[in-house]
Amino acid sequence: MEASKPAPTPGSLGRTLSQSDGVPLPDPSEYRRIVGALQYVTPTRPDIAFAVNKACQFMAKPSDVHWLAVKRILRYLKGTISLGLHFQTSTSMELQGYNDADWASCPDDRRSTSGYCVFLGSNLISWSSSKQRLVSKNSAKSEYRGLVSLTAELVWIQSLLQELCLPTSPPVLWCDNQSAAHLAANPVFHSRSKHIELDLHFIREKVLRQELQICYVSSTDQLADILTKHLPISQFCSLRSKLTVTSPPMSLRGDDNQTDSNLTSSPTVVTEQPCNNPKPTHPTTSPSL
Repeated sequence: MEASKPAPTPGSLGRTLSQSDGVPLPDPSEYRRIVGALQYVTPTRPDIAFAVNKACQFMAKPSDVHWLAVKRILRYLKGTISLGLHFQTSTSMELQGYNDADWASCPDDRRSTSGYCVFLGSNLISWSSSKQRLVSKNSAKSEYRGLVSLTAELVWIQSLLQELCLPTSPPVLWCDNQSAAHLAANPVFHSRSKHIELDLHFIREKVLRQELQICYVSSTDQLADILTKHLPISQFCSLRSKLTVTSPPMSLRGDDNQTDSNLTSSPTVVTEQPCNNPKPTHPTTSPSL
């Protein structure tokens, strides 16, 4: 890979991988080793989360086509090796989540892919790109199942902040599917939505208690779009920077001339403050039928 040409994006636009693609690799150990290593990169590179998630789906029997897709990720990382998550000082403690989902994108089982990202103030603190466990009959149901995962994540993060004595306002969840947003606000159940009734109760309860606010966002401003599909270069780069994946500023770059005395500092004394908030519980999603 040292002589390879860097790629502008981690995946080919319009390319959908399938289990029937290509010829099985005679020795899949290298494929599994590289994909396993890429999973350790994603905690600081959300821009490759979708591509790595797709590569993980073929660990059992990878083919030469799947191997080319993994090489594409490596070529992209080669050209963007200086990028990483940039955290900045922020006085805002507002939680905001962006949720997106495709519909029946997997050619093997027609299951959908969900993606979400969570911001605390202006900083990205959590994200996910994953394949849904059940087949959705339409795009609204697919989007709503993604909302459940994001809601559970927001509830857990908020309870953690409360345990740390950091007050927050009700989280705001941004969704680009109006049908899914209407399902969360409509108190009437329809026969067409019975198969996700428990998911509906889970989110609707949070909305009615004013513990969660669901708002509509246009598809062009949906930040989680980068976690559900491969995008054109310009759109991909725009969303990547909005996820605060950038090069480090000059002020944070290392100085080889620094001495050990410049790198040391006096210890900081932290004063413990009492807090009576309940302990956070791990995020759980409502059971799906």
